[in-house]
Amino acid sequence: MKVSVRLFAGLRERAGAQHVEIELPDGAVVEDLLAAMGQTPVGELHPGECVVAINREYAGAREPVNAGDEVALVPPVSGGEGPVRSVRVTGEPLDVAAVSAAVRDPRAGAVVVFEGVTRDVGELDYEAYAEMALEKLRAIGEQEAERHGLCAVALEHRVGTVPLSEPSVLVAASAPHRGEAFSGARALIDRVKAEAPIWKVEVDGEDRRRVEGTLPPAP
Repeated sequence: MKVSVRLFAGLRERAGAQHVEIELPDGAVVEDLLAAMGQTPVGELHPGECVVAINREYAGAREPVNAGDEVALVPPVSGGEGPVRSVRVTGEPLDVAAVSAAVRDPRAGAVVVFEGVTRDVGELDYEAYAEMALEKLRAIGEQEAERHGLCAVALEHRVGTVPLSEPSVLVAASAPHRGEAFSGARALIDRVKAEAPIWKVEVDGEDRRRVEGTLPPAP
């Protein structure tokens, strides 16, 4: 069977393409797919270099790969009803006031907003596996809202070029008391940084440096 594999960040740069196609036998699993990448422009993959996402979920080594699956290699990653009020991955500037307003709730006595901004360099250039990132942000929001007893949460991440001192990520949490709001907001941003398939490059004039990250958790 033929499988199309999406590539991001350093793997996309290495292959010189946004995806590669490989041939796999029926009954193939993730470790077979990774081995087959050595015959593509991506080249041999070493442990810890990436994880595989199948249909926008991180997959373990023995997870089956089927024809028609949406498959991606994920390198280390640098609103409405319910508690998750806003989830966005956008190329537009982020609005801190709007995110704060989104989580206000009659039950909440505390609102905490975390704003991650570009520092030290002229700009940051962000790339995302946007469809999967949105689903991951929503799942993180739902899980941490339940874990910390939050009234509402919002998670937004910018992609493309983010100039010096402008926000690239916002998370907000509201809760009945400040302790839950602070701990919930910290848990949200820690998980967004560790799990969302989003990557960044530091840009300072003509210099570009890809920021190393951590490999997302896989089953």
